[in-house]
Amino acid sequence: MELFDAILLGVVQGLTEFLPVSSTGHLILTREVFGIEATNALAFDAILHLATAGAVIMYFYKDISVLINAVLRRFGRLPVNQRDLMLVYALIAGTIPAVILGLLLESTMETVFRNPLLVAGVLVLGSFLFMYAEWVYEHSYPQNEMNIMKAFKIGLFQSLALIPGMSRSGASIAGGMLLGLSRHEAARFAFLLAIPVILGAGAKKLLELMQSSDPVPWFGVGVGAVAAFFTGLLAVHFMLRFVRKHTLWPFIWYRILLAGFVVFVITFG
Repeated sequence: MELFDAILLGVVQGLTEFLPVSSTGHLILTREVFGIEATNALAFDAILHLATAGAVIMYFYKDISVLINAVLRRFGRLPVNQRDLMLVYALIAGTIPAVILGLLLESTMETVFRNPLLVAGVLVLGSFLFMYAEWVYEHSYPQNEMNIMKAFKIGLFQSLALIPGMSRSGASIAGGMLLGLSRHEAARFAFLLAIPVILGAGAKKLLELMQSSDPVPWFGVGVGAVAAFFTGLLAVHFMLRFVRKHTLWPFIWYRILLAGFVVFVITFG
């Protein structure tokens, strides 16, 4: 893999992992457009995901420290902030659907759905979900109350990201908005919820990559991971600030236009 290709894929992963536009879909499209070699593509993508997981962990390290402290105090039978403890339970409940469905559907998603036309179709379908979430949001008042069942349902929305083109953050944010969270709280929970799933999937693929008999461009992988890490930090910060004052409509239009561009290129290119 060329160094430029590794940096390009890293930047694409970092920017799109936390924006509701689908990082996996963009990686597939980027490879198609630039003709980047797809050898070990899934494993390489997983390492980029590990880098972006590191970015969100660093960004939320204070929040994560509070949650770890809440767990330790709970096991030590010390007084604990119930809101923090509920968030821990919510993150566990929200992670379950993605873990189960990911294990069941991984092989299918790695083969059948890695197709530019299917990515384009899912980009549009995801836009409809975001439209509906915005419509419901505008006709309701967010309560920002979290419970285990609500978190589990948001986890089901997150599982839609198994389909390239949907977007993990976008599906989780839309799910949170539909279930009564503000855009900002939905985004914050979506980013925290993504950590265990991204870490687990990335670690699994990293082990597979290390055991692979194919040559691995470790230097390029490392450079791409660094690019993904720093652009991921920027994307998290941007998205959390953006949703405080703005709707998801700019991303909806972007997804629709991108899908149209993909179909046009494949049809007439």
